[in-house]
Amino acid sequence: MTQITPSRSQIPELNPPYRLLLGPGPCNVDPRVLRISSAPQLGHLDPEMFTILEETAALLREVFQTKNDMTLCVSGSGFSGAEAVLSNLLEEGDTLIAGSLGFFSGRIVDIASRVGATVINLETEPGQPLEAATLEKAFQENPGVKLFATAVAETSTGLRQPLEELERVTHAHGALFVVDAVCGLGGIPVKVDEWKIDACYAGSQKCLGALPGLAPVTLNERALETIKKRRKPVQSYYLNLEALNRYWNGDHTYHHTICSNLVYGMREALRITCEEGLEARFARHQLHGDALKAGIKALGLRILTEPGYELPVLTAILLPKGVDEMHIRKTLLSRYNIEIGGGFGALQGRLIRIGLMGYNANSQNVYTVLEALEHVLPESGYPVTRGTAIQAVDDFYASQH
Repeated sequence: MTQITPSRSQIPELNPPYRLLLGPGPCNVDPRVLRISSAPQLGHLDPEMFTILEETAALLREVFQTKNDMTLCVSGSGFSGAEAVLSNLLEEGDTLIAGSLGFFSGRIVDIASRVGATVINLETEPGQPLEAATLEKAFQENPGVKLFATAVAETSTGLRQPLEELERVTHAHGALFVVDAVCGLGGIPVKVDEWKIDACYAGSQKCLGALPGLAPVTLNERALETIKKRRKPVQSYYLNLEALNRYWNGDHTYHHTICSNLVYGMREALRITCEEGLEARFARHQLHGDALKAGIKALGLRILTEPGYELPVLTAILLPKGVDEMHIRKTLLSRYNIEIGGGFGALQGRLIRIGLMGYNANSQNVYTVLEALEHVLPESGYPVTRGTAIQAVDDFYASQH
């Protein structure tokens, strides 16, 4: 391959196109988040930066609905939060039960295996929740389990997993209860203290409505005691949560060079979330998610997720055999500047996923994506009567007043 030496004529000033990000994340962010993210940088050891970190942690506690002292952001995507939590709580030889609801919660298995843990994998059918009886059986068959981990919101299938009974079973067997809330935090209730979640991790770029690059985590005292009683130090310097917590919430001893501008954006996104009010925000996501589903069903398409367990923030839509999933997504992007997601693994080519998260959860986007789909679906092998989805959405919104 010939190496090209850059020149002014070859590499112009960057001017990215606008996209309406209606996939599984990231989502478009509030203009206020973009504005503050371009504010002047601060050094990672600037006293003003320490104040911003403390304020951000306090806002995170409000959104996580917790009083946990160890509440902070790991610098990285949602997977960095998952890896931080699991690698701090697990050691080689420990046993973990994983509630694998799809591609993303299934990564719990990969991370725990790399730590050296023995993993009991409880894998559900796509779109199906994990039953408490299944978890109870796994605990009975595997005494000495240290930790159970699953997701409250599975991004790959649009599943909303009930947690209360899973928590009861987990704690009855003396194990830690760990929850992946990457897709859900800020869009559906995640009641860390009330639901007795020992550790929880999320992502900045979905329902919280911040830019990608930070992973909120929160751990209670029981989880902290587990870390303090480790036989060996945490194998990762960068993901050592005690050291990270000292930087965020303690005496601010240096840990790493955090990006101040990402933290500004996170703080503003959290402030906007709290300004709106959690219950109002959850209701907004539910309203527009239900409207989207009404339009999809009016087109004769089927939702993958078992009824009663659908996420409002992410809708997974099964495509009939012969419908060209890639053509749908490529045409939406090239013609309408709309990004949506496809399926993973066995669902690749059979599924499209539409997200209405954070700033993007509004009626305008519901109408926009459905109208575009009414044009694109017939070209992709699925005939529809134009206006059907729009009328269904009109009727749905009218019924809510």
